[in-house]
Amino acid sequence: MSCVCSTRAAIVAEARGWIGTPYRHQASLKGVGCDCLGLVRGVWRNCIGDEPETPPPYAPDWAEAKGDETLAAAALRHLVPVARDGFGAGDVLLFRWRDGFVAKHVAIASSEHAMVHAHDGAAVCEIAIAPWWRRRLAYAFRFPGVSD
Repeated sequence: MSCVCSTRAAIVAEARGWIGTPYRHQASLKGVGCDCLGLVRGVWRNCIGDEPETPPPYAPDWAEAKGDETLAAAALRHLVPVARDGFGAGDVLLFRWRDGFVAKHVAIASSEHAMVHAHDGAAVCEIAIAPWWRRRLAYAFRFPGVSD
């Protein structure tokens, strides 16, 4: 795996380069379409190298079917866990929509107070990590080999 851009600033710049990409379920093409996982996959490809695994096809309600922490388990296989209250720019954030639900939304922190994400019905955007989001933050991870 070759590291193309292994700094936090480079990851944030790449994530911001996806802003405006339309939401498309299961897609991962900058400027064409992506979902939240597709955004992270695209940033991985452009900053880290080849994707370590290909996700299986998934329906919009994939997490509700079994209740397994599938996304978190995949993140644990390929990313470095960090404390939820210790994430920084360039880190990957996983959210639960509600208590008791599995984590199924993913974003990339652009700072301690903002993130870039893809959300159904909207283009990729950068938003504040408001209290609503902070309450739902379930996991935080760092891309492998990333330096400050």
